[in-house]
Order: sequence, then structure tokens, then C-alpha cells
Amino acid sequence: MTCAADELVAKVKSRIPNIVVGNGSDPSSEMGPLITGEHRDKVAGYVAGAAGEGAKVVVDGREGAPVDGFFLKPSLIDHAQPGMKCYDEEIFGPVLTVVRVKSYEQGLQLINDNQFGNGTAIFTRDGGVARQFQFDVNVGMVGINVPIPVPVSYYSFGGWKASLFGDLHMYGPDGITFYTRSKVVTSRWPDPRTSRVDLGFPQNR
Repeated sequence: MTCAADELVAKVKSRIPNIVVGNGSDPSSEMGPLITGEHRDKVAGYVAGAAGEGAKVVVDGREGAPVDGFFLKPSLIDHAQPGMKCYDEEIFGPVLTVVRVKSYEQGLQLINDNQFGNGTAIFTRDGGVARQFQFDVNVGMVGINVPIPVPVSYYSFGGWKASLFGDLHMYGPDGITFYTRSKVVTSRWPDPRTSRVDLGFPQNR
């Protein structure tokens, strides 16, 4: 019997060959290089080790990648599970990892149990489910029918848990707070008419 995950993986697999990988200054490129050769090799290592940990590499982005630069094509990994490196670590590369769950509760627990909390998204036509999800999930950025929940710049970009370094985020009000030294003054003034010291205030008796 076909499940939602099977249909999703098949559609993503059919889309990947059409993604143009190349020089970021080329208008026809949809995906550019990684930042360094070391990071490219690190990302490729997640793909290389996935099958040995029990996952299924549906599309291997190391195959056919441009050699003139730090390029990888998109990779698709299915049947990942907690405990696998391709799941446990933030890859920051063109790798989509699919983890299958059987219920909303199981999916929510999978997210909340993860050490990272950068961004997450839910796709649904049920507004009640979406609203419940945004309260239940323990993640810094939440998308509802939005695949990459990066907010506009006047909101703070950043995750929670191990996805956050320091105390503040980098954009929005937190960015202003970072460069601001606040001063707090707590005052309580008695009625000047009760003072024995003449402070020069007019007193109506």
C-alpha cells in the first residue's frame, strides 16, 4: 500500500534532476557551491555513510557534480532514524533527509526530542492542527504551509536549543538589543508637601 511518504519521495526524486547546479553568478543556476572544499567533503560524508547506518540513499548528489569548484548536487535520503549521523547532525548542505512517522504525536515528539531547534514546518489544510502545532513544537522558527520558515528581517532569525549560539538572535529586535546598553531607573517620589526639606517646589497648603 502506498503511503504519503512514498508519494513525497517519488515526487522529490523526479524533481532533483531538473535542479541546475553551477556558478552562483550564472542566472541559470538554481544552486551554487558550498563554502569550502572541507565542508563539501563533510556533506558528502553524510551521504556516503547513510546506507551503512540503515538509511536508503535515493539520490546521491556526489554523482555528476561539477568538479570545478566545491559543488554537490542535491541528495535524497529516505528511512533515516535518530542515531544516524545524517539525522542527528545539522548538515547545512543540499541533502534532504526523510524520517517516517505514523502519527502527529510521533512526529511532534521526534522534533521536540531533537537537540536542535532551528526551523520546522507543517503542511495542512486544517487550521486547528496548524495552530496546535505552533504551540506544541519546541523550535525557534515555524512555517505553516511554508517550506523554509525564515522570517522577514524585522523579526529575529534563529533557532532554539543547540541551534542557537549566545543569548540573542542576529536580526530584528534582538540585533538592536545586542548593540544597545540599557539603563533601568526605578523611582518612587513622595508627595513634596510632606517633606521637611525645602526643595524649591511650590507647595499649596
